[in-house]
Amino acid sequence: MVAIFTSRPSPHPSRSSTAAVPISPTAESGFTLLELMIVMVVIGLLAAIAIPSYTNNIRRAKEAVLREDLHTMRGAIDSYTVDKQKAPQALDDLVQAGYLKAMPKDPFTDRTDTWMPTQDDSLQSIAQTQSGINDVHSGAQQTASDGTSYSSW
Repeated sequence: MVAIFTSRPSPHPSRSSTAAVPISPTAESGFTLLELMIVMVVIGLLAAIAIPSYTNNIRRAKEAVLREDLHTMRGAIDSYTVDKQKAPQALDDLVQAGYLKAMPKDPFTDRTDTWMPTQDDSLQSIAQTQSGINDVHSGAQQTASDGTSYSSW
């Protein structure tokens, strides 16, 4: 509470000094309903602008992680195939052989077991003796910001 002082003449005519007398706050102190509503509207507008931007940034960050994980796993598949002269039969072979420290989590499913390996009978080189996994995709079924499905990356 703020005390407001004013100068009043002393009630004794013989004394010429003035004394500081506190004035009590009036009923007009505090915030009005209109002021509170304006503050709430401003906070709401800021939140309406910030929340979509925040969620969009989170989505782009997850997409960047997914692209990097796919690039790393595809590189590990290629290295395994060239070194062993056979393609891996399971994604876990990449971890067991030391080409990956651990199987990365899919950033959209938050699981390691949703990766979808692609196998075919084609061989990458003449020295390759056995076919197997030659590509990997995300198991997420959501649509990316570019309109494609994450499982098609």
